[in-house]
Amino acid sequence: MDRNSSDEDEDHRNLIPHHDTRENELHSATNRANGGGRSPRSTFQIEEASSRSGNPRKISLNKRYVIAAVSLTLLLGFFLFSFTDTRTFFPLNLSTFKLGPLSVQAKESDLRALYLLKQQQLALVSLLNHSNSSNAIESNVESAISLSKRIEEALLSPHGTGNSSLSVLGSDRCKKVDQSLSERRRTIEWKPREDKFLFAICLSGQMSNHLICLEKHMFFAALLNRVLVIPSPKFDYQYDRVIDVDRINTCLGRTVVVSFDQFKEKKKARIDRFICYFSSPQPCYVDDEHVGKLKGLGVLIGGKLEAPWSEDIKKPSKRGFEEVVEKFKGDDGVIAIGDVFYADLEREWVMQPGGPIKHKCKTLVEPSRLIVLTAQRFIQTFLGKNFIALHLRRHGFLKFCNAKSPSCFYPIPQAADCISRIVERANAPVIYLSTDAAESETGLLQSLVVVDGKVIPLVKRPPRNSAEKWDSLLYRHGIEDDSQVDAMLDKTICAMSSVFIGASGSTFTEDILRLRKDWGTSSMCDEYLCRGEEPNFIAEDE
Repeated sequence: MDRNSSDEDEDHRNLIPHHDTRENELHSATNRANGGGRSPRSTFQIEEASSRSGNPRKISLNKRYVIAAVSLTLLLGFFLFSFTDTRTFFPLNLSTFKLGPLSVQAKESDLRALYLLKQQQLALVSLLNHSNSSNAIESNVESAISLSKRIEEALLSPHGTGNSSLSVLGSDRCKKVDQSLSERRRTIEWKPREDKFLFAICLSGQMSNHLICLEKHMFFAALLNRVLVIPSPKFDYQYDRVIDVDRINTCLGRTVVVSFDQFKEKKKARIDRFICYFSSPQPCYVDDEHVGKLKGLGVLIGGKLEAPWSEDIKKPSKRGFEEVVEKFKGDDGVIAIGDVFYADLEREWVMQPGGPIKHKCKTLVEPSRLIVLTAQRFIQTFLGKNFIALHLRRHGFLKFCNAKSPSCFYPIPQAADCISRIVERANAPVIYLSTDAAESETGLLQSLVVVDGKVIPLVKRPPRNSAEKWDSLLYRHGIEDDSQVDAMLDKTICAMSSVFIGASGSTFTEDILRLRKDWGTSSMCDEYLCRGEEPNFIAEDE
């Protein structure tokens, strides 16, 4: 993201108080070590002094200065070696979604300390390379460097990792989560009868909700041995623009899903039995308008809406597959089941990588090939291999989150702090931002996401530019202005990131996490924004 000189000056001014605080602390510590008197300049201010003088070779060093640096190194090394359980440098191979906040903070603290030790070593090397001091001063600096290395080796020696172990602070620390689809605990064969159909009814929420609902309908169809009918775009979203419907059949090696038009060719457009998974607050989420749309498509509806049990959307019961088979089975040619998005059915079975149905692909529901290729081209153009993706949900989320305990809506400065910690852990140079936030919020966020004095760019998809060719496939196929295509493109880019930061409570985030899990792109550093923290300020209720 472009930044002008005034922006950089502003960042520098904002960082000055922080450096002053660190300088005062270091001066106090050095005063105590020297028994009082005037404090020498801090080790960490060499670069700033050099820039002010204009000639780094004119810097004057003295023994007290070097002694202070060595003392700090000894103090840090002694503290870490004496009081730190070094096993925490190497976390267990568990997803960070399952780790408690205190455990994560402990690991981050240990690794951060080791990182700072390495940075001090590099700074001393730089000091040696650029100084024009006496042999005695150079000898002291060399001793400090050697001591820094010895402390590092002592901290890491129980693990036999040596100096190369600092790689845990980079990509190795945020390594991919091992998801073996061949070891799925339980799957079901989907072998539908050619003359039995299940008409999917998905009406609640936006596209992400509908896609999750459609996946659950596939499970229902597999349990009931029926072909799934994808709804008409005149009744629901135009699914074939965002997902590859035909690929689902390829993954199973047989016809298990058909479009509405294909259904009309095979079968008279009629729903023989309309079953509602939820009876409350409104059966199937179907109202007169939806019934009118179905009739407008030429679909005859036989009988009334019925519910096999008493089930409330706000308090869904955990159900087993035997209950579904018992309540929803029948000899009717076409049944419709309404809206199953909130259904709590065999959660562990459904949520495993690859889903509950036996197939030969990574996942059944994934973005269309056009969208996947466009996402790859965008990443190659703007992001590169190592990038963090952030889904920052803001529009309508303030009231939604504050109704939860704890709230999931964070002030921008607090969010920036959480993001910066993950950037530092992942060692990524850029962040892809998927958000509905206003420019006033994203602009503030951009100015606050700073790591080691460097602003980390937040990249959003730019407006159409004929000079750029990364999105040419969408224009070539006439789907460039479809909001659902844009949303799926955002999901796909996020699913391909090195590390993903999601919005707790968002189905958009949940669908990204599903793709990452199924594609094998999940990272040990994936997490919800500010996970384990509460907002530092929460507005009162109306």
